[in-house]
Amino acid sequence: MARTILITGGGTGIGRATARLFAGQGDSVYVTGRRREPLDELAAEIGVRGLVCDHTRPEALIALLSELPEQVDVLVNNAGGNTDFDGDQKREPADLDAYAQAFRANLDANLVSAALTTRALDGRLANGGAVVHIGSIAASRGSGAGSYGASKAGLASWNLDLAQALGPRAITANVVAPGYIADTEFFRDRLPDERREQLVAATSTGRAGAPSDIAETVAFLASPGARHITGQVLHVNGGAYMTS
Repeated sequence: MARTILITGGGTGIGRATARLFAGQGDSVYVTGRRREPLDELAAEIGVRGLVCDHTRPEALIALLSELPEQVDVLVNNAGGNTDFDGDQKREPADLDAYAQAFRANLDANLVSAALTTRALDGRLANGGAVVHIGSIAASRGSGAGSYGASKAGLASWNLDLAQALGPRAITANVVAPGYIADTEFFRDRLPDERREQLVAATSTGRAGAPSDIAETVAFLASPGARHITGQVLHVNGGAYMTS
């Protein structure tokens, strides 16, 4: 039976691969993003519904609800990214106010956006469904001086309470935490070859991750075989970060 899937930030990279996978399974897929062009391209390619939305803005989410069906079986909170890459990486914030703005930008993009979206969709999430957030290896290993790692760590922590809240409705809530994934816009084409080689060398599998690696994990967590998995962080990084 076809399900209704909502993937946020799904116009490129991991979100795009996830949309392609669910659509290929015959599901009805809605994809959001802040840019119209990649959404239109994806819609033309695989027949998904593309909707422009900034998930950090409550008013945008309220408007989005009018474009969505009354029931959503799977919510994939993929929107976000390291907002530090959007500015001048060589220049530190000049004062405390600028530092606060930069710090909060990552929290809004990665944590607040997921919380707002899930809250907005709460009444439409189907019993027995799934919520999957895209986290990051940075939540466990840090991300330098910025707040990206902290925002993803906060997402994982918040998901623990969410899993408890949704559990009585048989809705699971989990986080997929990627390591280095190639062929995405995450690094804004700023990743030096030397750094890329270091990230690949840190894996046990000897390769960069692909968006399809994450998409397949998301699909599993939304599948009948994962109905008793909730409140978890699944690391998908080729062994660059291991747990016991």
